[in-house]
Amino acid sequence: MPEVEIGHVSDFFARPVVAGITLTGTLKVGDKIHIKGHTTDLEMTVDSMQINNLNVTEAKSGDAIGVKVTDRVRAGDKVYKVT
Repeated sequence: MPEVEIGHVSDFFARPVVAGITLTGTLKVGDKIHIKGHTTDLEMTVDSMQINNLNVTEAKSGDAIGVKVTDRVRAGDKVYKVT
């Protein structure tokens, strides 16, 4: 399946397990993403995301969002939307 780069991980929080992502594209709840980095290779479906601790269903380029992830990710990892 083709992948389109839509941002990068800017931060990671261990409790709860959340990735801070800066977007360069659009992302919606329900989209499948692939986070890839030097030691990271994680595919998952976005179940929920937040902007400034408020739940949102869609985010656009330039937004800084928080997404619950299933495993550790690292700052600088690339985020791709699987289409």
